[in-house]
Amino acid sequence: MKIQHSTPAWERRHLAGELTGLLMPDRPAGCRRSQGSVLIIVLWVCIGLVSIALYFANQMTYELRAADNRVSGVMADQAIEGAARYIGLALQNYATNGATPDNTQFKCEAVAVGDSKFWLIGRDPNEGNSTEPYFGLVDEGAKLNLNNVSTNVFQYLPNVTSDFADAIMDWRGTNGVVSLDYTSLGFAPKYAPFETVDELRLVYGATVDMLAGEDLNRNGVLDANEKDVNSSGELDAGLFDYVTVYTREPNFHADGTTMTNINSTTLNISQLRSLFQNAGTSSATDMANKFYRYIHPNQQNPSQGVININGELDLALQLNKIGMSSDDFAKIANNLTTKTNTYFRNRVNVNTARYEVLVAMLMGANIDQSSAESAVQSLISYRQQNPNNLGSIAWVIDALGNQSPTLKTMATKDWWTTHSYQFAADIAAVGPFGRGYRRVKFIFDVSDGSPKILYRQDLSRLGWALGEKARENLVAKNTQ
Repeated sequence: MKIQHSTPAWERRHLAGELTGLLMPDRPAGCRRSQGSVLIIVLWVCIGLVSIALYFANQMTYELRAADNRVSGVMADQAIEGAARYIGLALQNYATNGATPDNTQFKCEAVAVGDSKFWLIGRDPNEGNSTEPYFGLVDEGAKLNLNNVSTNVFQYLPNVTSDFADAIMDWRGTNGVVSLDYTSLGFAPKYAPFETVDELRLVYGATVDMLAGEDLNRNGVLDANEKDVNSSGELDAGLFDYVTVYTREPNFHADGTTMTNINSTTLNISQLRSLFQNAGTSSATDMANKFYRYIHPNQQNPSQGVININGELDLALQLNKIGMSSDDFAKIANNLTTKTNTYFRNRVNVNTARYEVLVAMLMGANIDQSSAESAVQSLISYRQQNPNNLGSIAWVIDALGNQSPTLKTMATKDWWTTHSYQFAADIAAVGPFGRGYRRVKFIFDVSDGSPKILYRQDLSRLGWALGEKARENLVAKNTQ
């Protein structure tokens, strides 16, 4: 039998401690500190790398958004180009013979072009006090032409002083008519016709308040960020809304043929009878005979003592005197003229002209302010109540009465017409998701039969001009 010797516990622990000391000797304290520093450095490096990764990831997010905005901007630009083509087609179809297109004949609001949309920022023909923009074309023919209107008309427009009216005449004249110190502005006056409406900024005495009024973004409404200077609660527009440089009305038919000149000494009664009969007027032969005798009182020598007709309104008034109705006059109006001019450049479309423009014209014709305002209010009320009776200028006689002193005064002028051949298309567009806002204003001319772009101006710098409703609709659509 083998006898086992037991080893006390304390001895076993002692032997284990010696063995451990042999296999794993104690490390110096400095070595342990070094390893801790390495661990901290590694942790900081990891944190730095993670931070850099997050930084570049964030930058790439911004770059992605910027790229998306650039793409949206390009798409908005293309939407505007498409809109310009669309407007050209609409004018080709609906603006024939000087007619003013109605905004119900084509789309003007949130028109889709792919994933983009465009709007036509117009002016409310009823001149209401809306807080949201009106969408449609703007009739340039409803404005005063800077190059043809006289000083006494300009000075009656809102915010325009007689001094500034004189300065306009001086700028466009061939020589100085008033003494103005342009040297302090660093340039000389032009002494030539205006080429754009924005050229008014250069005229001596021009201010933003005078030119833009309260409508800083030029969208026709008083926006929340625009100041109501006189606390009227209504938008007070500036001179930009009342003037143009583009108007011209052709004195010939769309196919290039001439009109019948009532004041021509070679006009004979047969021509007049034929014209009235072909137009389908009531009692055509009798009416033609009456009118011929009226304008040629010397029947023995018709070329002598001819009564001169001043213009379109005067012609309508003279025919009204011998019993021609407004409906019959509308049938012949587009075939008659009283001048030999190739174009008329000083006429304003009485069908679409604003209250302030019409008042200024009447007062410029030496009609007192009270009578002018009353007459213009009658005209605007008639326009609103009889939108289908504005085919010829004879409606002015129906609105004012053929005995109206104001009517008789204006009949001596050739300032009014019912035709327009130039239109402004103020196009604003956004790309997908309402991004990439762009705005460009075009001036179209159809006086030669086919639409042509005379002028384009980028107005994107003026900021958002579509109102809050359009913004809310875009946000709502993009969050559905």
